[in-house]
Amino acid sequence: MPDPARDQANGRARDAAPEAARDQAPEQARDQDPTAALQRVLATVSYLLTRSRAHERQAMQAGVTAARSDLWLLMALEDSGGVSRVGDLAALLMVEPPHVTRQIGQLETQDLVERTPDSLDRRARKVAITPHGRAVLQRLQQTSQAGLHEALADFDDADIATTVAVLNHLVDYARHKHAQEERQRGRGPS
Repeated sequence: MPDPARDQANGRARDAAPEAARDQAPEQARDQDPTAALQRVLATVSYLLTRSRAHERQAMQAGVTAARSDLWLLMALEDSGGVSRVGDLAALLMVEPPHVTRQIGQLETQDLVERTPDSLDRRARKVAITPHGRAVLQRLQQTSQAGLHEALADFDDADIATTVAVLNHLVDYARHKHAQEERQRGRGPS
């Protein structure tokens, strides 16, 4: 049987819990090594941003049906000037080329990418993002950026630029370490 007084008390306790967590967070962060704190935040952000429901919600808002991995490949293509070889895409995404080849086949059926001849090697094919693929990617990026603008509204551009610089450094470091490991295995360029 519903108890309005109990429900109201539970609601107050539930509403107070996030405030208590916020009050403790700075104290915990102060006592923690900054690198350890960053690692924890990055792990949490990674977890939250890569949940399939988060992607589904963003995709629905953008009117997009592409999967998360499809969008990563489209972004990699866009970052490569819109055209790339499969091996180069695989290296950028840090996956094996057969994985990218399968994914390209799926994206091709959705008119998101197309295979084009390689002018330097007649045996090879390049992959190009289509205008439809660019439009899909742009819609999703706009939706994502709108969410970021909302989340970061209280921060100035200099703070955001510093965060971007730190995160880009971490991305470069991860790619460099991956390339080193691949060379040590004899699988990457020397």
